[in-house]
Formats: sequence, structure tokens, C-alpha cells
Amino acid sequence: MMTTHTIAVPGARIAYDVRGSGPVLVLAGFPMTAGPFAAMAETLAKHYTVITFDPRGMGRSPADDPDKGSTPERRADDVVAILDAIGADKADLLGSSGGGATGLALAAKRPERVGVLVAHEPPLFELLPDAAERHAVTEDVIATYRSEGVRAALAKFMVDVVGHDARMGENAVRHSSEQDLADFARLFAHELRSTTRHVPDPAALARTRVAVGVGIDSTPLVTSRTSLALAARLGVEPVEFPGGHGGFRTHPEEFAEVLHRTLTAQPASTEPGGSM
Repeated sequence: MMTTHTIAVPGARIAYDVRGSGPVLVLAGFPMTAGPFAAMAETLAKHYTVITFDPRGMGRSPADDPDKGSTPERRADDVVAILDAIGADKADLLGSSGGGATGLALAAKRPERVGVLVAHEPPLFELLPDAAERHAVTEDVIATYRSEGVRAALAKFMVDVVGHDARMGENAVRHSSEQDLADFARLFAHELRSTTRHVPDPAALARTRVAVGVGIDSTPLVTSRTSLALAARLGVEPVEFPGGHGGFRTHPEEFAEVLHRTLTAQPASTEPGGSM
């Protein structure tokens, strides 16, 4: 059984869902809302109290000021507010895509609230040797949004930023709901820069066990490169997950199995943040 709740946080109201029982596990996406995690959350609810939520300004979580953006650090505060609301001292966390940046910010800022963090394909362009080029592409997408609208920007984002082919870009536009398009519009207008420019600090993450996930089908994507760069920066071996960037959606049961195994694995090193 799933229950849905809403809490007020500074500048927004956050909608979150609770399933299952057991240790608390937060599934965080960005700009993805809770919906794409639903099937996997049902599977994981056999072992965990699973929390999914819509990030501020997205989906069911309206921002008080729609013209004001957020940062990974601000979204990390929202996760803490959810944990406080359910009475959880700490939680394990899967952060996928921009949710990976949220999780890294949370682990750095409030390590006592995080058990194990699995950062799955966070788009951390600052970690790449061609960071300046990647940022220029991002700025072009933002400019396209302002001049041509969200559909044109989304098609360009899927191809030029993420790395999909043109057909995937066209499909993303064709199959996006009005809410999806509204969420992407907010991403392009206010959120994309702060997410892709987030730089994790290995020293600040030293108190948290961090695993870095990468999809086995994500090789053509820039998020595969950012994940490998993050793993190298943190000195951990990347964990392969089924599917691509959205493997939790296309392979929910298999993804849940790898996630559960990763969360429950004994670290190879006794040092916090050591290899798994």
C-alpha cells in the first residue's frame, strides 16, 4: 500500500510517497518525479520503507516562486525535511541523473543522515576533460528554450546534452505529457546550470559510503562518462546497472536487485567511502 503526503518547506511544498516497511530508502530523481520509480519502488517495498518524491517545482511539488530555481544543496535540504517528517534519523539513497547530484550534496552537507548513497549517472560535467565544451552545449539548449520553446530545447537536449540519437530526441518530444514539458521548461529555465556544474568534494563525502552506478547500455551517453569520472574521483569501482540512463524504469526488477545487493554489500575497505 502506498500513502501520499505533502510537507511545506521554505519556498515550496513537497509531495512524497511512502511504500513498504523496513530500513528507509529514498529514490531521488531530477528532473524526474516519483512516477518513473513506481514499478521499482513496489519491488523494493518488500525490503524497505521506500520514499519517492517530486522535486521542488516539478510535478506535484509547486514552488512558491516559479521563477526562482534551486540547487542540488537546496534539494538536499528537502530530502532532510522528508526524513524529518517520517521520523527517520537517516536513510539509504539512490540518486539518479540530477538526483545523483542531490544525493551527493546531501551526503556532503549532512552525512549523518545518509547510510549508503548510490549515485546513478549524475550529469556532473565539471568532472570531464571537455567540461567547457559540455557547458557550451548546455548554454545552447538554454538559449534554444528561450528563443524557440521547450519542445525544440528538449529535442536538442536529448541529442546534444544527453547523447541520444535524433530519433530518441523526437520520441522524447512526442511522448512527453504537458506536465513533463512543464518540468523540462523549468529545468531549462532555472535548474540545468546548477545541476551540471555541481562538483562533489571527496573529503566532504569521506563519512559516507558512496557507490557510483552506470547503465550497461549507457556507453554512448555523456552520463556514462561523468559516472566513470566520479568513480575515479572518489576512488571506487563503478557498479553496472541494467539498462541505460533510465534503467530503473525499463528494467525495474533487475535494477532493484542490483540496488539491493549494492546497499547490503560489505565494503571491501573499513574506511568510510572506500571501495565496495
